[in-house]
Amino acid sequence: MMLTAARMGGIAALALLLSACVSTVLDVDGKATQHIPAKLVAEMSRKSMSPSAPILVRIFKQESELEIWKRDRGGRFALLKTYPMCRWSGKLGPKKENGDRQAPEGFYHVSAGMLNPKSQYYLSFNLGYPNKLEAALGYSGEALMVHGACSSSGCYALTDEGVGEIYAVAREALKGGQGSFQVQAFPFRMTPQNMAKNRNDPNFAFWSDLKQGYDIFEVTRRQPKVSYCEGRYVFDREFDGGEPQSALAACPPALNADDPLVAARQQSDRLATDNLLSTGSAFSAHAYADGGMHPSFRKLLERSGESALAKRTSLTSVPISRPDAALADPHSPDE
Repeated sequence: MMLTAARMGGIAALALLLSACVSTVLDVDGKATQHIPAKLVAEMSRKSMSPSAPILVRIFKQESELEIWKRDRGGRFALLKTYPMCRWSGKLGPKKENGDRQAPEGFYHVSAGMLNPKSQYYLSFNLGYPNKLEAALGYSGEALMVHGACSSSGCYALTDEGVGEIYAVAREALKGGQGSFQVQAFPFRMTPQNMAKNRNDPNFAFWSDLKQGYDIFEVTRRQPKVSYCEGRYVFDREFDGGEPQSALAACPPALNADDPLVAARQQSDRLATDNLLSTGSAFSAHAYADGGMHPSFRKLLERSGESALAKRTSLTSVPISRPDAALADPHSPDE
């Protein structure tokens, strides 16, 4: 009887593990306290950054890349390092319900309590999905993480080595006084070319909202202020009467106007997108069936197989999630 119960418990635990990128209690072995690599600290110094300075993270699904930005001594964010992602799951578009395998898209804020030193996937941090807007829209899901290895069920997988560096950089920024760091998760780099390619996608209006925040950061190199009203994101707004109380309510009157440099960038991009569409120069958008993989990892998978990629991306050789699906999906934005 006891053996049967143990087996049932193991089955239940496995089912929970497969339902999302959940975390389990494992031995830490000092991995959560490892120092930022000396080479990365030297790069910070070269770019006038300190290890304790605030950070910002940007994620791009189609390109399978994660960027770490850090505030320099001039007060603006500068790119510190770009990490190739080994695996993300689902399609381009937001996550809406538990079990849909979608990796989230949107703006999130990660505090120290959301860092997980005991993740099954080496180290991780929770994105905080659903955020206030997603919860108001009725979206569901939990334990959506950025973690190591090359396995995803709604998460972003970076490799153990990659997430170890990111974790250390984030930890030091939070210890240095940053209350939380912003994560901006996009379907692709929000260029006129990509917007034109995806003009007929049902998520285009949502992506156009995300692009407002993308453009602010691209132009100003500062973190955009995120608000929610009318069921959408609103950026860099000061409202009459304070922040909207409901993410679904009408937006209160704004007390400020758009930054003219940002407005000029947005107008320029709209004209470029329209030109691509009118001349037929926009390529067709890719359709992802089950996520993607950075070309560098895809080449290794094609050349050497699952076992070699697992050893390259995980210190414990966590299996590659759905490798056939990863190979079936597109891997070059310009094909």
